[in-house]
Amino acid sequence: GGVTSMESFLKKFFPDVYHQMKGDKAATVSNYCRFDSELLTVFTSSLYVAGLVATLFASSVTTRYGRRASILIGGSVFIAGSAFGGAAVNVYMLLVNRILLGIGLGFTNQVLPTCMSQ
Repeated sequence: GGVTSMESFLKKFFPDVYHQMKGDKAATVSNYCRFDSELLTVFTSSLYVAGLVATLFASSVTTRYGRRASILIGGSVFIAGSAFGGAAVNVYMLLVNRILLGIGLGFTNQVLPTCMSQ
């Protein structure tokens, strides 16, 4: 079998996890142990944590400046995060990517309940 996109992603950004996945005992180890990496966990959860924190700030921005400002901020940060992720050459750039995506989602997600209530 060839290398999948997930394998090439892990090989480039999380080589320790990739080697655990491809190791001698990989067939007998569950995925919970195979992908045991604090850095991978931080990478995965950073989007959600950033989104949660951004939503708290976005509510005051929406109250003070309106939905349009929150949507523009959220969209701009999300686009910046996408560009940053596309240009990522190391895991720390990917973390910044995920944080920016989370901020963008937090801002735009906060606007939706406001739109539905009117």
